[in-house]
Amino acid sequence: MFTGIVEALGTITAVQTEGTNRHFTVAGPFAHELQIDQSVAHDGVCLTVVAVDAAAGTHVVTAIDETLQKTNLGSWAPGRQVNLERCLAANGRFDGHIVQGHVDLTATCESVTDQNGSWLYRFRHAPGPSRVTVEKGSICINGTSLTCFDSTDETFAVAIIPYTYEHTTFRHLRAGDLVNLEFDIVGKYVAKMLGK
Repeated sequence: MFTGIVEALGTITAVQTEGTNRHFTVAGPFAHELQIDQSVAHDGVCLTVVAVDAAAGTHVVTAIDETLQKTNLGSWAPGRQVNLERCLAANGRFDGHIVQGHVDLTATCESVTDQNGSWLYRFRHAPGPSRVTVEKGSICINGTSLTCFDSTDETFAVAIIPYTYEHTTFRHLRAGDLVNLEFDIVGKYVAKMLGK
């Protein structure tokens, strides 16, 4: 389980295709602390560490076809930065919200507006069951726990403070880019129980 509080930025250094799988080599500041079989969220996608090169400061994760189809990982190439978060320790602080690392679908960034001290991002996604946002509710975008507003069945907005802008990949996000969305797990269960 994760919380959507990004720990660090990683950089994709290599991409290798093997059948329908894709292996990503990621350089990051805590590679030397990782172990094989550990779960790490990459732009909100929970992936298993399959190799670690502590000396090089890199680790390798594998995405299967299902993951490539449901996320934006299919477009990842060397040089891309990604948000990294290790799973929550049992004695850790719960600063964000419950994030599983199971991306529901991708959304398109419709606009980015500089508001002279913050940035306003608007997103559009396909409507459907359990794709629920509520005013001032939680949403996870590329692994970042955020509060949404101007919520409709297929659009919502978030505001980014300077710290988040500088310490996540939001500073690289432009209109037209695809992002990974994970809707609030509580909202998804409520929608399921209500037959939404």
